[in-house]
Amino acid sequence: MRELDVKVITQTVARLCIEANERLPEDVKAAIQSCRACEDGQIACGVLDDIIENYGIAQKEAVPICQDTGMACVFLEIGQDVHLTGGDLATAVDEGVRRGYEEGYLRKSVVRDPVRRGNTGDNTPAMLYTEIVPGEQVRVTVGPKGFGSENMSAIRMFKPSAGLEGIKEFILETVEKAGPNPCPPMVVGVGIGGTFDKAALLSKKALMRPVDSHHPDPFYAELEDEMLEKINRLGIGPQGFGGRTTALGVNIETLPTHIAGMPCAINISCHVTRHKTEVI
Repeated sequence: MRELDVKVITQTVARLCIEANERLPEDVKAAIQSCRACEDGQIACGVLDDIIENYGIAQKEAVPICQDTGMACVFLEIGQDVHLTGGDLATAVDEGVRRGYEEGYLRKSVVRDPVRRGNTGDNTPAMLYTEIVPGEQVRVTVGPKGFGSENMSAIRMFKPSAGLEGIKEFILETVEKAGPNPCPPMVVGVGIGGTFDKAALLSKKALMRPVDSHHPDPFYAELEDEMLEKINRLGIGPQGFGGRTTALGVNIETLPTHIAGMPCAINISCHVTRHKTEVI
């Protein structure tokens, strides 16, 4: 049994909040640059050039890539042979977010009540997701999520009779309805299966996956490629000005589900698909 003081998790979360907001993942950069090489429209090329220049400046100057530094989504994969000591885990994670957003001069966007509002002043609480896994390590992933894209997400509780075509139509319908609002080129996370809540979580976790990766099942890997091609044919283009590049990737995650259902959730992310992982 390995003992781990939650103060280490606080320090890690604080650092990852800053790094994720200042440095775009290499796979996302590569996807944007690849799309730039494929574009031929003057406006689309200009927009992608601006995006590339922007994330370059952010990294060089150590400033946020986007003014919306998001709501801190924190995923913890906790080894079952780890004993956490020194305090409450959720409190430790929130303290990490508080420090990271203060020290990194990141915009604080969280309100304490969904209806009555009122900014919490420190971007807490984090949206915390925990999973118990084998081993004696803790894998920490911080994914700041802006709401220009989050607001474009959707879930639908299909009957099995809707079939694969129903899912395909839902993905395209959701992206087309989103249009320019999620600051394309976007990344589309899709969760299929489980229950109402689990499908939504799957779609969020899908956005933490590299855009150049594929689902391990060839059936879903082919579906990812097919939907990316169809989405890019919509012509929404970078920032909604038209072009070949509406999405950088489609990531699908799946789970078993009930015989009477086929939940499908779509979580859309903007071109600033931020996430940073560290193993403790």
